[in-house]
Amino acid sequence: MSTYDHVRLDRLLPFQIRARMQENPIVFLPLGTIEWHSEHLPVGLDALTSEGLCLRAADRIGGLVYPVLHYSTCGGHGAYPWTVILQTPDDLQRILSFTLQRLNEFGVKKILLFSGHFPDEQLQMIDELAKNWNQTKAEMHVIASDVSRIPNLDFAPDHAGLFETTLLYGLHPELVDEQRLPVQKADSLESDPFGTQRHDPNHELWGIFGPDPRGFDQSKATPLVDSIVKYLTTLVD
Repeated sequence: MSTYDHVRLDRLLPFQIRARMQENPIVFLPLGTIEWHSEHLPVGLDALTSEGLCLRAADRIGGLVYPVLHYSTCGGHGAYPWTVILQTPDDLQRILSFTLQRLNEFGVKKILLFSGHFPDEQLQMIDELAKNWNQTKAEMHVIASDVSRIPNLDFAPDHAGLFETTLLYGLHPELVDEQRLPVQKADSLESDPFGTQRHDPNHELWGIFGPDPRGFDQSKATPLVDSIVKYLTTLVD
């Protein structure tokens, strides 16, 4: 049994699920995607981060973690290699709505929709989903959030840059390989690390939108994870 199997919904027997729900009827529902995150990070990063943070939060305060969904919508990397992103939020929204209905019928009292993928269209979709659900008379309450909304962090959110590289290293250090990135050129300093030049396949940081992750400070990874997990436990509990 791995460290967090006791909070993974899909790995538990029904009597174990009932026991967890009796202690704290919360379900964390992490959202991710399959998306290019440059050469040094796995394409499942968004799912790995959202799930990893939810597992640690549930381990601290109780509840269960629903299997992470590897589908999301929109963003600027849809045409990149090994990327599967839905063009519109409609299909994903229907899946999530039905999932909420079923979890409500099972007696869950609180849901956290937590997205590791955070383009505006994705966040608008989960916000509206939570708002519409909470306007019903169901006992279950839905909260929507994502990794870009955590306050008071030392990192600004990015895509495959310093923030996401450091965060994943704090969760899965074995999956980060910055040596796969080319050595920095002496004349490669940029005024805008989020500029369209990063879409150029010939750019040394192709597909990375944010501060250069090369030489990131590994010692900041665990404190970053701890800060986010602490915020999530406060948010839902």
